[in-house]
Amino acid sequence: LPEVDLVVLPGGFSYGDYLRCGAMANQSKIMGAIKAHAAKGGTVLGICNGFQVLTESGLLPGVLMRNAGLKFVCKPVGMTVEETQSAFTRKYDKGQSISFPVAHGEGNYYADDATLDRLEGDGRVMFRYQSNPNGSARNIAGILNEKRNVLGLMPHPERVVDPLNGGTDGRALFQSLIETLS
Repeated sequence: LPEVDLVVLPGGFSYGDYLRCGAMANQSKIMGAIKAHAAKGGTVLGICNGFQVLTESGLLPGVLMRNAGLKFVCKPVGMTVEETQSAFTRKYDKGQSISFPVAHGEGNYYADDATLDRLEGDGRVMFRYQSNPNGSARNIAGILNEKRNVLGLMPHPERVVDPLNGGTDGRALFQSLIETLS
């Protein structure tokens, strides 16, 4: 991995998702370099399947399981911005209502109660579903690691950065990163 400011693990279906989503991608050679980048304080963003890879690699706590309804969900979802004290969310207002699309069959975030309490207590839940599309614990849509430099989220902010694509609610996430990393 060259010296970079940001690593983005995008959505998609890494290795066909034949095992657990993201499990095979975690075994790829590049993940060692991504883990080292994060350990040095480098910024990492995992969207959808990228979030699954981050949990499988241990960069984020918890797991992503099959949606509660056992069906693929593809639609815009309302969320609340829970925290703005991060490189990813500084251009949002705390409590702001936003909408990003989701497109996943395994987006049901799960962690044990102690982990969920720690995430909540540390202010590491960044986004929360207003109407939970997949059964995620405590309506969690996105979380940070302990160092606050790794974000994983199931919804797709990159799909709502231009009015021609149906909205601009995702733009602030990328503007936050540009402002922070410049």
